[in-house]
Amino acid sequence: MAALPLNDDYPVRRAPVVAFGLIAVNVLVYLLSPQATTAVWYPVDMVGRFCAIDDYFMRWGAIPDEMLGRTDLAAPLTPECGGIGGKSVWFSVLSSMFLHAGPAHLLGNMVYLFVFGPVVEDRIGKFRFLVLYLVTGIVAAYGFALADADGTVPMIGASGAISGVLGAYLVVQFRSRVTTLVFGLIPMRLPGWAVVGSYFALQYLLYVTSSTAPGAGSNVAYAAHVYGFVAGVIAGLVVYRLRWRSGTRLSDVY
Repeated sequence: MAALPLNDDYPVRRAPVVAFGLIAVNVLVYLLSPQATTAVWYPVDMVGRFCAIDDYFMRWGAIPDEMLGRTDLAAPLTPECGGIGGKSVWFSVLSSMFLHAGPAHLLGNMVYLFVFGPVVEDRIGKFRFLVLYLVTGIVAAYGFALADADGTVPMIGASGAISGVLGAYLVVQFRSRVTTLVFGLIPMRLPGWAVVGSYFALQYLLYVTSSTAPGAGSNVAYAAHVYGFVAGVIAGLVVYRLRWRSGTRLSDVY
């Protein structure tokens, strides 16, 4: 990761209970998942644990073929493991937003949510922030499904929804300065718009590259990041539109 945000200088006026609550839920879900060593109730042998992880992601992950109603993929990713059966596809779109492949995946997403989530929540209000998070996450998932319509590998992670938060941040609080660790070593205070704008530019570039270059496939759902970010920008603009029509200042919205 070329740049890692550490802090936003916008002074939030209310406790960001939704943003911190989402972080807590993501962490808790990971600690209860079979890939976490804390989940001691899953098989301890290598094959058993691998199959538990396989079944877990197949059940709760968002799979493009299933989302588009083309295939029922209750079968496992690997023949050695048993099928899951009884999967709720619509719910998997939501549950996939709270799954992570490992500690690094979880930490990277939660850092972005920790830095930008409280700011956006403070600017647009708790309920709107929760709706924005969930809706942009769903848009990101279906954007990824349309970009990879034949995909049979589950998509997991909160990055689509968090990209939506970054998109909204670009609209509602781009004037802040964000302390950012550049190249993992150098702390710099950069304009918020530059940090989130460069994030989007990089994700779009990687999405285009992975979609067009032969052999450039990736395990990262860049399409979800792009669609989530665009959805967040639109949501931020809608909030501003509602403010203009009601005559309410955005800073007065709870």
